[in-house]
Amino acid sequence: MKSETQNVDVRQEILDVAQMTMSSRGFSAVGLNEILLSAGVPKGSFYHYFKSKEAFGEALLQRYFDDYLKSMDQLFDQGNLDGAEKLVNYWRNWVTTQTVSDPQSKCLVVKLAAEVADLSEGMRNVLLQGTTRIIARLTKAIENGVLDGSLTIEVKPSHLAETLYQIWLGASLLAKISRNDAPLMAAMVATRGVLGITKTD
Repeated sequence: MKSETQNVDVRQEILDVAQMTMSSRGFSAVGLNEILLSAGVPKGSFYHYFKSKEAFGEALLQRYFDDYLKSMDQLFDQGNLDGAEKLVNYWRNWVTTQTVSDPQSKCLVVKLAAEVADLSEGMRNVLLQGTTRIIARLTKAIENGVLDGSLTIEVKPSHLAETLYQIWLGASLLAKISRNDAPLMAAMVATRGVLGITKTD
């Protein structure tokens, strides 16, 4: 009989394989058998770890958001940078992850949101909660930048954070369509403009 630790490890392995595959090909195009085969997990044991493919999709997205928010916290907690520098680094990292060939680093929100929001109310809710938490982190980072004097803005931080997140999601989709980073570079220019960031490096 497997221990609880072994069960957690197998569950994580299934999610790891799924994230890599689904970041590249989407949710519906990838079958459970393919994921389990790649993870080296017996076919019949999937429902020991997840109630359904929908519950599995919710767990996949939840884990993605947990990891993503943790990385945001680490970046925004860097005490040696001002608010503007932290935000520029955040979006630089966004450009990098959306232009590298490694599917594991791709944004699952960009890849799956339009597809699964109409397929599953549970997955849509995870996406909504996760993106709301991302926008809240961005709001706080903008507020901190205003307080330390590195940002100059003319609208409420919460409205600006939401708008910028929408811009970057849209730019990421256009970058996928055009297969170049020009939309992301344009998003960076627009972001610097609305945040009043003039310093270049």
